[in-house]
Amino acid sequence: MYNKYFEVNMLKKDILSDLKIAMKAKDVKTRDTLRTLDSMIKNEEIKVNKREEGINDSEIVAIIKRAIKQRKDSIKQFVDGGRLELAEIEKEEIAVLEKYMPTQMSEEDIEKVIKKVLTDNEFSQKSDIGKAMGVIMKKVGDNADGTIVRKILSKLLV
Repeated sequence: MYNKYFEVNMLKKDILSDLKIAMKAKDVKTRDTLRTLDSMIKNEEIKVNKREEGINDSEIVAIIKRAIKQRKDSIKQFVDGGRLELAEIEKEEIAVLEKYMPTQMSEEDIEKVIKKVLTDNEFSQKSDIGKAMGVIMKKVGDNADGTIVRKILSKLLV
């Protein structure tokens, strides 16, 4: 797992290094997942016109988050459709991708941050969820999943 203090392009170097290792080891699942991730990173670099210097690690983490979210959505659809073998493949890909994510906060730690934000900003109603989410996500950054934050926040706001 990575901590929240990234070096520029270190994450991309690690991904490419792990891709080479997976290719040599003939680890098809890891290889294919990392090739897809590398392609997503290259597409983002082209999109933001940073092909030469590359995008920074926090932008790569955002891409990885998006890839994990896509796979979670696919898992739900496969399970609903009775295709458990395809859902299992998606879970394995998520496991590969999560290695490159920053260490995630526990739900207890997230709840502490949320409670502090709620008291500091006097958020107390369900209508404050949007404003509170913005403040909370700035505090937790890449170290917490927004879905978990929203779930805990919804539970705490009456």
